[in-house]
Order: sequence, then structure tokens, then C-alpha cells
Amino acid sequence: MLRYLHSMIRVDDLDETMKFYTEVMGMVEVRRMEFDDFRFTCVFLAAPHDIEAARSDKFAPTLELQYYWDEEARRKHNTGRKFGHLAYRVDDIYGFCDELKRRGITINRPPRNGLFAIFTTPDGVAVEIVQQGGKLPPKEPWASMPMSEDTD
Repeated sequence: MLRYLHSMIRVDDLDETMKFYTEVMGMVEVRRMEFDDFRFTCVFLAAPHDIEAARSDKFAPTLELQYYWDEEARRKHNTGRKFGHLAYRVDDIYGFCDELKRRGITINRPPRNGLFAIFTTPDGVAVEIVQQGGKLPPKEPWASMPMSEDTD
């Protein structure tokens, strides 16, 4: 099973961006996550017809706004490419990654934690896959596989 989750974009001014998406586009904030260790915020917005689904299922289709708190981090991550990634949920992240690997696709961020992985399409689009139902126990070769430089 493959289920669309969200598209992520990087933003320079969270307040201004929120104003645009909520006031102009009519979207509603349905979830916010603060990552103190990495010093960034993720805000998930739902389109008007997706609000109920997004509030009842944290993996309903949304737009993720990613905002780095520090100017230096914003410069590092916002290198002219504001689009971040597409995200999909899968039933078996290890099986899905096995199939990607079998097809010769490089997994930029392997599913070391059993929860998510990132790979790049032949066109250079980053795709995040997320394990249905939460983390699986760590499994080799994924748990010790190194990450590539371009992880999103």
C-alpha cells in the first residue's frame, strides 16, 4: 500500500507564509511540531475539504511548511530549492526499501530508525516514505547504512 501524505516546502518567514496560506488560500493549520534539537518547526496545513480528515488522521494529505529558526540554518537548507519532498506512507518500509534497492535506486536516508526513509527519483525529486503504524524495530542492513549527502 502506498498512500500520499504531504508535500514539504521550506519557508523563510513563517508568519508571512502562514498568512498567505490561511488568509489567501483558506487553508487551516492542523498540526505543528517543534524540533528543538534541530531548531526547526513543521506546520501542517490542510485544504478546506481535507480539514476533517487531517484532524482525525495525522497522516491525511497536507502541506508541510518547514521553518528553520536560525538564519544560518535557513541559508544552509534554503539553497534556492524551496520544494523539499513528497511523502507517502507504506505498509512495510523495509520491504519497500528492499525493492528500491533491487531496482538500483539509491536510498539517501535509509530507514535506520524503522520509521522513515528518503530517496530521490530519476528526475531529482526527493520522496519520503513513512512506516504505517509507527516505528518498526531496527533491521540490518538498514540500521547501519550510511546516509548520503543529499538527504532532502
